[in-house]
Amino acid sequence: MQLRQQFRQEAVERRSRHSGDRRIRVLAYSLVLSRGAGPDDDWDTLQAEAERLGYVMGARLHDVAVPVGTTYLPGSRAGRGVYTSPGERPGWREAERLIRGGFADGVIAVDRHDISSDDGEYRTAIEELGERYQAFVHLVIPEESTVPT
Repeated sequence: MQLRQQFRQEAVERRSRHSGDRRIRVLAYSLVLSRGAGPDDDWDTLQAEAERLGYVMGARLHDVAVPVGTTYLPGSRAGRGVYTSPGERPGWREAERLIRGGFADGVIAVDRHDISSDDGEYRTAIEELGERYQAFVHLVIPEESTVPT
């Protein structure tokens, strides 16, 4: 969570230094769990969050989750499967392409599982956007704390 927030803060500061009053532009991203499902509910949630933060929402991108049947994550939450990595999904690759081209400052998603349920893949996706493209990921539902209670 701290890494994600760090990249977001850097993007906001950079935008205010270089572009004055231009608002932050984000791409909406959703991972739907079946071909019959649609991202419409996610779009409404993401649009409301973008407006609340004063962001301009650009392209709406989504992928259909493709299960990886041979991978097992001990302790994974019920109802969350293991899916192809973000870099293998056409919608996520399009988001990276648009960010690389300067059309957006970041990606907004409902929760981290839209990007990846795997901690390593999730961190890699955030680092890739932040370090390589100076972009960020914003989540409507922040990551769960891993601190023992």
